Amino acid sequence: MAKILSENYCFPENLFGMQEAIQQAINRGEIQQISDRKTLASVLTNRVQGALNDPRLTVSYEPNTVPVMPQMLPSLPTEQLIRLVRNSVKLDILDNNVGYLRMDRIFGEETAAKLGSLLRDDIWDKVANTSSLILDLRYSTAGDMSGVSFIISYFSDPEPLIHVETVYDRQSNITKELWTMPSIKGERYGKKKDLIVLTSKRTMGAAEAVAYALKNLKRAITVGERSAGGSVKVEKIRIPQSAFYITVPVARSVSPITGHSWEVSGVPPTINANAKEAVAKAKSLLAVRGAIPNVVQSIADIIERFYAFTDRVPALLEHLKTTDFSTVVSEEDLVVTLNQDLQTLSEDPRLIIKYMPDNADAVEEGDPALDDVPEDYESLEALVDSTIKVKILTNNTGYLRVDKFFKLSDGTKLETIVAKKVWGAPQRY
Repeated sequence: MAKILSENYCFPENLFGMQEAIQQAINRGEIQQISDRKTLASVLTNRVQGALNDPRLTVSYEPNTVPVMPQMLPSLPTEQLIRLVRNSVKLDILDNNVGYLRMDRIFGEETAAKLGSLLRDDIWDKVANTSSLILDLRYSTAGDMSGVSFIISYFSDPEPLIHVETVYDRQSNITKELWTMPSIKGERYGKKKDLIVLTSKRTMGAAEAVAYALKNLKRAITVGERSAGGSVKVEKIRIPQSAFYITVPVARSVSPITGHSWEVSGVPPTINANAKEAVAKAKSLLAVRGAIPNVVQSIADIIERFYAFTDRVPALLEHLKTTDFSTVVSEEDLVVTLNQDLQTLSEDPRLIIKYMPDNADAVEEGDPALDDVPEDYESLEALVDSTIKVKILTNNTGYLRVDKFFKLSDGTKLETIVAKKVWGAPQRY
């Protein structure tokens, strides 16, 4: 088992002292005392996982297992490969020209080269004509990492190229970098149109790499459940001259975007939702995002027409024009983003945007006291007494406190009362 790990485990730097630890366990006689083979497999699993802190490492006892080598997809007959592609990829056009693309398998570089025309005509060129897209990876449990670059490329610009993933293969000792491509078959979807990626607990492997890259490039909003936390490549290797097998991750990946990986921990969604409700949540989110351009334009028009500090208006309008709202997922989220940006840029905390739900009554804000001035003399006197205070302090220092201002017309009763109580001869203290 130590020899298999040393030759195949994708984190060889973590194996320091592993062989010695195993030999010590053998010398202590703990393992030899276990007579049940399945119990032994369980004990070995716990020991290895504990030593290397990797839950993917498992030891099993399988006396009747006949290892089957999976057939490489590119070697399949073309007709069979075409059927597999059509059974694994479904495209629908929903209301409002929203595309829905379900991919249950990520096809690799060789398959894409072999069926490039089919993929272009049946999928990517049709997707390109949609106004926004839901990419459903909830059921994607298989795939080839070489296909990750192809998919990310469709949702990116030709330049600059983007370093998407770095994959290290222990068995070949080769490190491969995955980059977007300058040219692809079919029309690119580009970076501007909304993209929602759906994930579930079943989403695994290459599909996780796609979701992780699109999310952290801020190219897509992920909706659904945290993905499975699979691996780039795992192999079940027989321990020689026994019916014991050890499952070993033989390759590993790291994202140059984050410096971390989706392996083991999975891809957390931007918006948590039950997998069954993810499509409905995505449609609702796209409706919100579809309204953003009009909302921002209306705010820009209001600022241009009414904002008193005209010297700050050009900078505010330019900021609204160039701000990236790709991560906004709700009306409240948009309000927070706009208020933070506009108040900071204008240095004016009074520049406030509020969201009023459709079922809320709109309220015009203002100071009702400006207009609601009573007519009778006694009420006017009480109003002045409660809002304006006048004192003469020591050394003939005047003290005037005004808690509220009113609209005052010449010749009114209020003017007479203010003249008497404020500008007359107040009491001395």
